Amino acid sequence: MRTFSGIQPTGRKHLGNYLGAIVQWVAHQERGEAIYCLVDLHAMSVPYEPAGLREAVYDTAATLLAAGLDPGRCIFFRQGDVHEHTELTWMLSSVTAHGDLTRMHQFKEKSAAQRELVSAALLYYPVLMAADVLVYRATAVPVGDDQRQHIELMRDVAARFNARFGETLVVPEGHYPEVGARIMDLQLPDRKMSTTGGSPQGTVYILDDPKTVAKKIRSAVTDSGSEVVRAPDKPGISNLIEILAAVRGIAPHEIEASFNGSGYGAFKGAVADAVVEYLAPVRERYEALRADEGELERILAAGAEKARAIASTTMLDVREAMGVGPVRARQ
Repeated sequence: MRTFSGIQPTGRKHLGNYLGAIVQWVAHQERGEAIYCLVDLHAMSVPYEPAGLREAVYDTAATLLAAGLDPGRCIFFRQGDVHEHTELTWMLSSVTAHGDLTRMHQFKEKSAAQRELVSAALLYYPVLMAADVLVYRATAVPVGDDQRQHIELMRDVAARFNARFGETLVVPEGHYPEVGARIMDLQLPDRKMSTTGGSPQGTVYILDDPKTVAKKIRSAVTDSGSEVVRAPDKPGISNLIEILAAVRGIAPHEIEASFNGSGYGAFKGAVADAVVEYLAPVRERYEALRADEGELERILAAGAEKARAIASTTMLDVREAMGVGPVRARQ
């Protein structure tokens, strides 16, 4: 099995990123060939500061390495260092429907929020995301639940390409965590935890200090009543149950059974303690890793070289299938 996934380097990484994606990345290192990248090109689809982007790449690289990514067991690189991603994006645009792109939830949300320029890059974001995966012929894509629409488009594009030009690309499968796939804002439990669309007090960042983490969780919005159970009219408590289940690696119903009759106060205290303990090793390792930018660059460059070796082979086959460039000599 070959796994691929990417993460935007912009914005501080939060508990939702960690439970929904990063934990999966670490686990997939043991299940076959794993390829992960920092998608700096995706970050260009909305307004950004160039110097800030470079700093964010280092921040995110250090966070992922601190969380358990091992360059010796996976390919870890910066998207912009492998030009095959952008070349395949253009090739795939010929088999991507314009209407599909305009119907993407992310495009609708982000374009509505733009005050000045709604870039073509924002519209093409899902095509680049498809290229990110398809250029490596990955079979598995571990992502959060919010990425389902992108994965389905990616699969459609790959299938359409193969139907038109011959079996060239692998149609991948999305892998979504059974627990922790969609962590919600602690203050606004009807919204996904986010660095942009959420609330400051409702977003637990991976690098928050222990006191801040505990305060945010203890002050999380709860619901009427005192029962620690999941229910449609209990989004706040349901979210905390999901978080604790993911942190402890058990099923949500086991959390409900453990806290039967305990009340919200004791439950939120237990969630706070568990999350603080869960994130502590990552925060501690991060400090040493982030301080050595030269080593981070070395890791990313070595990963890009390995990634390019795979991507370039795919592009030779794509070019041949599409009739682009000279005819390849037969071996």
